[in-house]
Amino acid sequence: MVKIIIYTGLSIPFDEAKEILDSSEGIEVIYKRPIKRGDLNLALNENPNIVAIIDGVFHQSSAVGHKEILKVINSGIKVFGASSMGALRASELDTLGMIGIGYCYEQYANGIIDSDDDVAVMLDSESLEPLSTPLISMRHVFTKAVNENIITTEEKDELLLITKRTYYPQRNYAKTLSESGLDDNKKENLINFIRETEDVKKEDAKLLLNHIKSTINDEN
Repeated sequence: MVKIIIYTGLSIPFDEAKEILDSSEGIEVIYKRPIKRGDLNLALNENPNIVAIIDGVFHQSSAVGHKEILKVINSGIKVFGASSMGALRASELDTLGMIGIGYCYEQYANGIIDSDDDVAVMLDSESLEPLSTPLISMRHVFTKAVNENIITTEEKDELLLITKRTYYPQRNYAKTLSESGLDDNKKENLINFIRETEDVKKEDAKLLLNHIKSTINDEN
């Protein structure tokens, strides 16, 4: 029996995650809420083979520590990270055995971003619904919008300047666009593009889940 513990619920809802990777014959998948300090010590008692960190708390509680993760790795358990807290910690511990997956991880690992503010969001503590939009997602969308000729590079820079100076709990597309100098037609085109583009943190979460699924299948 392969046991997998996955901390998420914010970057990807549990029901969508289970459509990709769920318990089946020989595999037990346990989904848990965003990770916080101390959770991994409890997880060790469940004897998992794989631990995947996608989402974690930053300010509501103490964030998961590096020593906690290393303790799990040194116990012989594979630890993956992506999307949010997982991407940040994987970039810090990839030389020590943590496996990073996806765009957000690569942004941290390559030094393009270095702050937890880039992936931080305000969330509803009960439903885990995001109440703000992370900077890394907005930067990714605005960059793609330039590539699609929806906005210019100068307009992207203006939008990012507004986004960066906004405290993360208030950060969202509506606020950024309302404070920008974009004309109404460009705003409408950009809004439609945003609606059609999947959030990069969610893309990374799916990539991680599919990677774990493929890893298990290959080993079996």
